[in-house]
Amino acid sequence: MTYKVAVASSDGKVVNRHFGHAEHFLIFEVVGNSYRFVESRKTQRYCHDQSHGQSTAALDAIADCKAVLVSQIGPGAIENLKVRGVESHVLPDLIERALADYIQKTV
Repeated sequence: MTYKVAVASSDGKVVNRHFGHAEHFLIFEVVGNSYRFVESRKTQRYCHDQSHGQSTAALDAIADCKAVLVSQIGPGAIENLKVRGVESHVLPDLIERALADYIQKTV
């Protein structure tokens, strides 16, 4: 089965962005136990100043993904992702390890 996973990272090496503060997501395609980088998708931040969930751009940007890996995420974003069929996972680690952990848990 092939599916996509979005990763919130500021440096392309570590899952280190809060979902609401991410201005882009790294998209990986997962096939079996392996994965490959597909693209980086720019978006508007889900949170702006004290407003949470004002923009659906981040939700829409990863709507075709099975999951998103983040360093932090609020309950409203978790619910809004869930409604769209996107799982959220807090896995602040190197991207390679976070993806491997996620894949291992879902196999």
